[in-house]
Amino acid sequence: MEMLDFRGEHGITADVEVIAIQQINEAYERMHRSDVKYRFSIDMASLKERK
Repeated sequence: MEMLDFRGEHGITADVEVIAIQQINEAYERMHRSDVKYRFSIDMASLKERK
């Protein structure tokens, strides 16, 4: 909690790439190719979507 408070007080943020759950395999392959600039974050709303 102290770390989160520190981040909030100092405006420190994390860079993430938001992906849909349908892109999880592509994200995994990109990770293995070292083609990732940011951390992946899965948009949980995409679990309800069907493609």
